[in-house]
Amino acid sequence: MTNKIFMLLTFIGVPLSVIGTLMHWPSIILFIIYCLTIIALSSFMGRATESLAIVAGPRIGGLLNATFGNAVELIISIFSLKAGLVGIVLASLTGSVLGNLLLVAGLSFFIGGLKYKRQEFNVFDARHNSGLLIFAVMIAFVIPEVFSMNMNETKTISLSIGISVILIVLYLAALFFKLVTHRGVYQPSGETEEHEKEVPEWGKGKAIAVLFIATIAVAYISEHLVHTFEFVAESFGWTELFIGVIIVAIVGNAAEHASAVLMAYKNKMDVAVEIAIGSTLQVAMFVLPVLVLISLFFDQSMPLLFSWQELIAMVSSVLLMVIISNDGESNWFEGLTLLAAYVIMGIGFFLL
Repeated sequence: MTNKIFMLLTFIGVPLSVIGTLMHWPSIILFIIYCLTIIALSSFMGRATESLAIVAGPRIGGLLNATFGNAVELIISIFSLKAGLVGIVLASLTGSVLGNLLLVAGLSFFIGGLKYKRQEFNVFDARHNSGLLIFAVMIAFVIPEVFSMNMNETKTISLSIGISVILIVLYLAALFFKLVTHRGVYQPSGETEEHEKEVPEWGKGKAIAVLFIATIAVAYISEHLVHTFEFVAESFGWTELFIGVIIVAIVGNAAEHASAVLMAYKNKMDVAVEIAIGSTLQVAMFVLPVLVLISLFFDQSMPLLFSWQELIAMVSSVLLMVIISNDGESNWFEGLTLLAAYVIMGIGFFLL
């Protein structure tokens, strides 16, 4: 039923997006059409990556889901940087970290926990990811903010470039560690057999084709979505920070939201956790550093500097997720705790 709704939204939304853009419909109407269409397209991306996850296994499946989910956000962010909306880009990346750690993981733990009293996931992966989360957010994001206080703009950009390169190298090393040198070393027994029994919805060729077409459609719509932000902000009285942290982050991460919750409902917690935490790590250690480097080619460079509100919100989210996930188990109450933290932060950013 849900798939049919998303299919209908896609087949109606994509033509309407093109027609509305060419005929210059009101910005608020276009903003709603663009957002709904991107969410619908994200569901196709989620289904395609789920099919590939069954073929490739939970780790690679989670990585694929995170990558194509973040592709939407990367595309939106590049067009935002081109338009000079640096504040919205940093805010949307903050929102992505908060959204994945609190909203996506929270919903997954909560929905899965309502069906199963106790759900387990790979405790070794959880602890490995915890260390990377603390490094990526609490060290790589806080250090530039502290040191740049006594730096001019040129030195701040140089510091941001240096940290960005280190983050990208470490992220690639982390992938090499998990998928090559230590693949299967920390794998729970029975995991391989479990995912081999399941039949993917789509074959490998069709899944890749769907991902490719959906990504191109999202790229086109995202470019035009960016141009509606300013008018929508003025109309609703929203700040740039709130649009970035809540609206853009939720739209940009719709694929992960849907997929992770679906995996948790099916009791595939390894994939659900890999999507939520893996996506956060990819945003912090790859997407953001890449955007810092890409911004050097635009009129306005983007330093790796967040506001104190954004930093404290991200650090708090990381600490909460590390404490909750380090035992390798989840339940509905832990999910509700994460969701409560997300709502509290959302209210704070709305009222800023």
